[in-house]
Amino acid sequence: MAKGAQTREAIVDTAVELAFRVGLGGLTIGELARAQQMSKSGLFAHFRSKEALQLAALARARETFVDLVVRPALTAPRGLPRIRELFERWLDCGRGGVPGGCLFVKAATEFDGQPGALRDQLAQDHQDLFDTIGQVCRSGVSVHQVRPDVDADQFAHDLYGVMLVFYLTHRLLADPAAETHARASFETLLDAVRTEAA
Repeated sequence: MAKGAQTREAIVDTAVELAFRVGLGGLTIGELARAQQMSKSGLFAHFRSKEALQLAALARARETFVDLVVRPALTAPRGLPRIRELFERWLDCGRGGVPGGCLFVKAATEFDGQPGALRDQLAQDHQDLFDTIGQVCRSGVSVHQVRPDVDADQFAHDLYGVMLVFYLTHRLLADPAAETHARASFETLLDAVRTEAA
């Protein structure tokens, strides 16, 4: 990798960490220049605008979440093992405060009322995750572990809700029982969709 590309990669990594602390809206070229101990003009050469910087940070956060959660889950056997792997890895991401994972939750409320490229990208990223959960659920039907009458979109909605509440109670409320409650809710969801054979 060329030096310029390596520099840009390092800058984007720092941008994700900074956005995790100050929010995606608080991520500016000036703030990042201070964090990187670079000149604003040097950073401007890489990104050209605040929005381009924010979109780059969002893209890196998405890559991190896919690498840590989605891709490994999709290698698990179809059915309940794959659903469980997705949940466990997502829980790990939230429990460990991985910037790439939490950034999507923070940014969703930050930009939900602000039309533009950032909101559009966030909406697409969240929709992609809904779709992935639904597909993971549907794949369990083919191995007779998920009932064929299950509404996979509803399952995705419910699991997403469990994880959003986990992020809230674990991070904001510092509830020591946050993970216990999330696990109990998850098992209830699984019990509702599993076949008798599973």
